[in-house]
Amino acid sequence: MVMSNSPMRLFGALGFAAAIALTGCGQKDDAPVTKGGPVSLRRLTEPEYRQVIADVFGTTIKVPGRFEPDIRDNGLIAVGTSRESVAGTGLEQYDLTARGIAAQVVDEVHRTTLVPCTPAKATDRDDACAAKFIERTGRLLFRRPLSQGEMATQVKGAGESAAKLGNFYSGLELSVSAMLVSPQFLFRQEAAQPDPDNAGQRRLDGYSKASRLSFFLWDTTPDSELLDAAAKGDLDTDSGIAKQVDRMTHSPRLAAGVRAFFSDMLGFDGFTALAKDPQIYPKYSSQVAADAQEQTLRTLTDLLVTNNGDYRDAFTTRKTYLTRLLGSVYGVPVMTSTGWEPHEYAVDDPRAGILMQVSFLSLHSHPGRSSPTIRGKALREVFLCQKVPDPPGNVNFALVQDTKNPAFHTARARLGAHINQPTCAGCHKIMDPVGLAMENFDSAGGFRSTENDSLIVTAGEIDGMKFDDASGFTKVIHDHPQAPVCLVNRIYSFGTGRAASKDEAEWLNYQVKQFVASGYKVPELMRRIASSKAFYRISTPGTDANNATLSMAGTNTQTEALK
Repeated sequence: MVMSNSPMRLFGALGFAAAIALTGCGQKDDAPVTKGGPVSLRRLTEPEYRQVIADVFGTTIKVPGRFEPDIRDNGLIAVGTSRESVAGTGLEQYDLTARGIAAQVVDEVHRTTLVPCTPAKATDRDDACAAKFIERTGRLLFRRPLSQGEMATQVKGAGESAAKLGNFYSGLELSVSAMLVSPQFLFRQEAAQPDPDNAGQRRLDGYSKASRLSFFLWDTTPDSELLDAAAKGDLDTDSGIAKQVDRMTHSPRLAAGVRAFFSDMLGFDGFTALAKDPQIYPKYSSQVAADAQEQTLRTLTDLLVTNNGDYRDAFTTRKTYLTRLLGSVYGVPVMTSTGWEPHEYAVDDPRAGILMQVSFLSLHSHPGRSSPTIRGKALREVFLCQKVPDPPGNVNFALVQDTKNPAFHTARARLGAHINQPTCAGCHKIMDPVGLAMENFDSAGGFRSTENDSLIVTAGEIDGMKFDDASGFTKVIHDHPQAPVCLVNRIYSFGTGRAASKDEAEWLNYQVKQFVASGYKVPELMRRIASSKAFYRISTPGTDANNATLSMAGTNTQTEALK
């Protein structure tokens, strides 16, 4: 299996290894008992798909095209994918992508590395060699060994195609493309088994545990060592799971799991459809948008993984990374002409933390103007897990949108007049004061102190906590008691692919307390969740997925090609 590792420094001198030593990876799981949840059936997201292809076949294999947008549910795509199916144009795109990947896997450049044997004749079938390739590749793609029937079908199809086409590698190409459009690859389909230690209860089987664990911690398919552990039954024991969790959380690849979680939580898929008025914001571009997302993810992984820092400091940290393009938006000189360089804002700079970065500010704004309402809503929903109702369909936004209104020069003034409407007041009172704290930043994330020559006032309050300016606001969010509670809930849902049930409330409260006791360390939180019995417990019998439908209309495309 080809593994792509980053050269980043993993932990500081008093980093995650010390935390592991203090807590004990193999300690008894003394958390409250839960009933668990249903097994899940989750479609691979596009980032997951691309990462799996890179890990199985290598980073030089290109993934052509784009896929259908994913569904967001309970604040996460990781939850929404359990409610998705594939049909029509979506399947056609998967098919075209699979063919493009398969052609590269067996071309003259890659076959010597990816095919573990040489056929007796390159112009004819060689079932033994084909079987070696299919067995190894299929195990990684399907996240379990292929059944005898699956192996027989794949080998027979590859052999007959090779004989018909007069090319052994053409037969393998069709086999690879068939596996890549199979529901067994495109969907992470979990299975349950009786729990021998608890009569009447069920748990995930070993391969389902391996898959859930790997996508949670590494954002990719299980590697060979994890699959071997599942095959030997090691993942059916607490010590076996603890061993693998310990290995995976000490790996540099943990950063990929943290990045994937925050990319999902922060809604970065929204950048796909994001646009800014080029006449108003000439510096904003698709590359700035891409750099903005990467800036936030680098800031978070450096703080949380590399330095094993306090999660709350994500809202106040002045340390980040910049490209020259981002520097032009921020008004900060960047020496490097290409790539990234570390940067630390001065203590009197209004920028601090990820809320004041271009990614959050631009994503939650209109194309031609900022929006305190949208930003306030996003902050409450993303970081505090507080659902804000959608506005009524008959609301008149004309006053808010009129940025040239001579009577209301600033967004604060326009919103003040707008919330006099009875149907608007309730929701705006919980959104606007929060969003107005960020009004010193325009729709593209650039700093400003005035609007229409009037001074922008950013003082306000959130949930009874007052602040005078943006700096005070970030400190209030840093100390907001709901922020760590929200993160624990989001990370658990990200790993299980579903919203937590009422039955799991006590368990989650216990995890919040442990999170606080650990110093708000995210890697330690992920370790505790991945090591817990609750993470693998199944509440209902059978292998039916969580209200998902495995719909693959037209999946016989590649199957027919193998006949």
